[in-house]
Amino acid sequence: MSQRCATRYPLVLVPGMFGFIRLVLYPYWYGIVSALRRGGAVVVAVKVSPLHSSEVRGEQLLALIDDILRQTGAQKVNLIGHSQGSLTARYAAAKRPDLVASVTSVAGPNHGSELADYLQAHYPADSAKGRVLSVALRLINALMSLLDIGYRGPKLPVNLNASHASLTTAGVTLFNQRYPQGLPVTWGGRGPEEVNGVRYYSWSGTLQPGKTDKGRNLFDGTNRTCRLFARTFVREAGQCDGLVGRYSSHLGMVIGDDYPLDHFDIVNQSLGLVGKGAEPIRLFVEHAERLKAAGV
Repeated sequence: MSQRCATRYPLVLVPGMFGFIRLVLYPYWYGIVSALRRGGAVVVAVKVSPLHSSEVRGEQLLALIDDILRQTGAQKVNLIGHSQGSLTARYAAAKRPDLVASVTSVAGPNHGSELADYLQAHYPADSAKGRVLSVALRLINALMSLLDIGYRGPKLPVNLNASHASLTTAGVTLFNQRYPQGLPVTWGGRGPEEVNGVRYYSWSGTLQPGKTDKGRNLFDGTNRTCRLFARTFVREAGQCDGLVGRYSSHLGMVIGDDYPLDHFDIVNQSLGLVGKGAEPIRLFVEHAERLKAAGV
């Protein structure tokens, strides 16, 4: 077996909102875990509350990290978070930098999501439309929890309002005031690559405006959803992956922010039905090699 991805510390994959491990035959990190393991990495895909604040999810992640360290004998972990999972990972690293070697944000709303802002403005929780949306999202979460056969832990708490508030620009601004590690000083810039002994990285994608999807992306339903959501963006119109803006994703060392990947394709969802030329698995393998070279 190759050792190209054999990082010093285990790789812990943290999902975003509505996160899961495996919905029957549909893994959250399709092909990514197996590719990293073939490269010699110790990889653990975890689950935290699919709908809750980043702080609550972060506390759950810290408990999972303790378990992983006991089981593997490692002293630290490398956290890779997708979407809200990046905020969850940032919280854990800020609270216990002694247990975290690196935090990698993959399409993370590190400065908030314009989609969350749009929903807050047009579907307020106390309105009829907001209540209908809330019921629909709770039903989706309940169904996904039933189908998540990869999870064997205790029932996780759910708080839809806390989850939504955590992703708005205002909510993330408050979060960033408390946990600023790795954040850029200027909009669109790069942040410090190491804070309190923790290395920070990020990458993200953008939809390709004006271009017709080619190849297998023709059958990628989530790409159509992302294109619909992208219409809610104003500040980063034409510069988003459907849920997160290009510059909002920046944290620490920005590996790339314009890969031809929507918010779900970037973790190879839709069973790998990504667009022509998109290689999300390669990004994870190369990053494991990067972490290994950095000695973590």
